[in-house]
Amino acid sequence: MLLPNNIKMVVSDFDGVFTDGSVYISEKNEVQKKLNFKDIMGVSILTKAGVKFGIISGERSNILDYFKDKFNIEDIYGGIRQKGEVLQNIMAKYNLSADEVIYIGDDINDIPAFELVKYRIAPKNYNPILSFKVENLIITDNFGGNGAFREVADAVVYPE
Repeated sequence: MLLPNNIKMVVSDFDGVFTDGSVYISEKNEVQKKLNFKDIMGVSILTKAGVKFGIISGERSNILDYFKDKFNIEDIYGGIRQKGEVLQNIMAKYNLSADEVIYIGDDINDIPAFELVKYRIAPKNYNPILSFKVENLIITDNFGGNGAFREVADAVVYPE
């Protein structure tokens, strides 16, 4: 994946990008999600390289607090229905242009965020409707929850 060397921030959806989209519900109605350490390491690689990182998720999850605490990231938002508005606010906060931000998402609720950036990326197991709705969509070689985020992080920090 070829990306320019001027990327200053990567913002991602969570479910379907960091997870495979599956939800595990216990007999006690506890929700659990599986993450891949490769993707978690991708966040570490980005932040250590000075690239800003954020998550805009439609769902609320304690897992988002894990990222916020582990990597000291302030731009993590859960329970968001208007992802485009939140991304627009983040970009204004850091004075970032459309060609300095990557957005990663996997489904139709990510379209408003995709429309704000030049570099639009979806994991291999994305909703195919995006192919018709989002121009210049870049598809990762890896599936969400199985290294898709790490693939993007590596392309940003270690360009070919």
